Amino acid sequence: MAEKIDINKLPKKALRDTYGEVLVELGKIDPEMVVLDADLSESTRTHKFHVAYPDRFFNAGIAEQNLIGIAAGLAYTGRTVYASSFAIFIAGRPWEIIRQQIAYNKLNVKLVASHGGVSVGQDGASHQMNEDVSLMRTLPNMNVIVPADSVEMEKVLKKVHWIKEPFYIRMGREKFPVILPENYEFELGKGYVLKEGKDVSVIACGVMVSMALQAAYELEDEGIDVEVINMSSIKPIDKDLIIQTAKKTGAVVTSEEHSIIGGLGSAVAEVLAENYPTILVRHGVEDRFGISGPAWEVMEELGLSVSGLKKKIKEALTKKVR
Repeated sequence: MAEKIDINKLPKKALRDTYGEVLVELGKIDPEMVVLDADLSESTRTHKFHVAYPDRFFNAGIAEQNLIGIAAGLAYTGRTVYASSFAIFIAGRPWEIIRQQIAYNKLNVKLVASHGGVSVGQDGASHQMNEDVSLMRTLPNMNVIVPADSVEMEKVLKKVHWIKEPFYIRMGREKFPVILPENYEFELGKGYVLKEGKDVSVIACGVMVSMALQAAYELEDEGIDVEVINMSSIKPIDKDLIIQTAKKTGAVVTSEEHSIIGGLGSAVAEVLAENYPTILVRHGVEDRFGISGPAWEVMEELGLSVSGLKKKIKEALTKKVR
């Protein structure tokens, strides 16, 4: 259970910074681990592993399809492989090769994407990947994780490193508020209730988890009791918790820095439609491309903000009382 917060006053840290640090830690204890990048190691922070273990780091250059082929080949030799680039390049450009080489053969490759979502900001629509979770969760054998903060990023990496399956782990570019306690433990396929409530449930992932908490506490002043769930494990997803919270509140809002088509919102909709039909409102990027601008201004413009989420919560409540 999280204490009341003001996300503007919380410490912030970029998930990619944690990623680089944890890679070095894991490299110390696992000599069979290798890391690959597509000429963006400074941005993805895999350069930290390169400095520590230069003989186990491989830069494939701006050739993402080749990067995936190399990753698959190394995984066949028994290595634990991490492959990174921006989300638009690691998930989009080599998707068919990921399907054929990694997912189909259930190889031990961790695809860790940075710069996911619209918070890439000034790079604009061409680099703002809002479809990657959708692409990855359709693949059999692929696990999909969207951590909420740097604490969870560390826990995720240290957990999935020892699971010899394909993973897609998504990070944003910007610094996220740190909301989870140091003793938090990530469990694959499980959601985490951060705040209990009885009126409406918000199921969120990534940076939207901190915004969901902020929205929930602000709505307390209006007499609205919001349950907040961190659903970082998109696939496998916690069906039991989704059904449980839907039965409890009777209205669900999903929130993600991703298209409302195919991501967390769709995953939750599928669970509810098949098990416990419930009022559902999806909060995320509508069926559109992004725009260029400072990261948080772009987020605000597209409604990916505390105020935007509060509107969606009230929309769900309005539907609930009809």
